[in-house]
Amino acid sequence: MTRESFVLTDGVPSAIISDGVVTVPLYAVSQISLSEAFHLPTIGSSTMRAAVGTHDDSVTLSGLLAGADRFAGKFALETLAESAKRGSMLEGLTAGIASGLILITGMTVRTDMQIESLSFTASAGRRDVLEVSITLVHMPRPGVLTKALEVVNLGVQALRDVKGR
Repeated sequence: MTRESFVLTDGVPSAIISDGVVTVPLYAVSQISLSEAFHLPTIGSSTMRAAVGTHDDSVTLSGLLAGADRFAGKFALETLAESAKRGSMLEGLTAGIASGLILITGMTVRTDMQIESLSFTASAGRRDVLEVSITLVHMPRPGVLTKALEVVNLGVQALRDVKGR
């Protein structure tokens, strides 16, 4: 008798990571963590501020790649991590307005993401499963577009919550 691990892929994935062409749906995400670090001005600094990012965001996902296509998912995640550093398809499709990766989760929708760390673990206790941990960092371009995308994200999340009731 063989035991195989599987993930039902009939429903909506817990997270989606894409560069505009290559898309990796993650169905078995056990934890999502959003961390925001805000830049504080020095005491006594002038009231004039440069148009730079005011905070650094990172998202950490922990989950599973299970079943026969787990190695394809691993390869796709590694490809996305590399492509975001070189310039993603999203950057070409938007003529440089947005770049990096797109991350869609129940917590946030972000563009301009890059994979900072990616780790895979296999264990004897879980057959046909790769545990994956991904840390993505938000690398927006300074300016009004970044704030506009955050407002659009808020609107999309609000619509999703209203539709879910």
